[in-house]
Amino acid sequence: MTLIAILIGTIAAGVGSVWLAALLSFAMLARYTQHMLSLAAGALMATAFMHLLPEAFESEAGAHELFAMLLAGLVFFFLLDKAELWHHGHEHHQGDAHHDHAHDHAHAHAHPGHDHHDHGLRSGGWTVLAGDSVHAFGDGILIASAFMADLRLGMVAALAVLAHEVPHHMGDLVVLRHTSRNSRAALVKVSLAGTVTALGGVVGYFLLTQLQDYLPYFLVAASSSFVYVALADLIPQLQKRLSLSATIAQIAWLALGIALVTVVSGLAH
Repeated sequence: MTLIAILIGTIAAGVGSVWLAALLSFAMLARYTQHMLSLAAGALMATAFMHLLPEAFESEAGAHELFAMLLAGLVFFFLLDKAELWHHGHEHHQGDAHHDHAHDHAHAHAHPGHDHHDHGLRSGGWTVLAGDSVHAFGDGILIASAFMADLRLGMVAALAVLAHEVPHHMGDLVVLRHTSRNSRAALVKVSLAGTVTALGGVVGYFLLTQLQDYLPYFLVAASSSFVYVALADLIPQLQKRLSLSATIAQIAWLALGIALVTVVSGLAH
């Protein structure tokens, strides 16, 4: 009975939060693409700095080991990014370089407001999915531990995870929408990462005592991916010369992303 409750709770939290985020974000993406990039950057950074890292450092794990894990995570996601860029370049640019240059040049004239050097966004997809999967696994363990303590506490924990994941998944969907240019593919990928919550729940049910000690490291590993994507992929896309009103709007949406995650995480606790 407890295992069934854990499965229902983790799937509802892991996948339900993605679909709710999709309803909210895709309705806005077409009209407010640049604003949504700012919102995504704010949401990802706030998820790492205001939710995951504080929770990790509240544990018994040593600060030195957690910071080492954070550093290792950032380096790992940098290397993952490099590997994906190399693969993308090898696959798509070993042909006619002049054609690509002409295409980029034409794109720049056709879309003067867009930065055609979007490899940063294109390379952020796997980093986001890897971080999401680690984060979801950790969430599954948290939900499982709550259900094993008390059924009602487990339901509250599942609802709390669902609530605080929505603004974060909005950020993920924005990043993946830019890597694939395909809303459905982005939704499927993030949903699959969300199902790892159920895997974390099942593993947590059987191995909870052993896994509890490693939970802070899961949280730090996930946070390193979100920090990396925000700072390496999203923020550089926003560092353009804009009018004063556009700059103010950009900062406001960034602040809104931070505020959404901070407020919802506060309510969830």
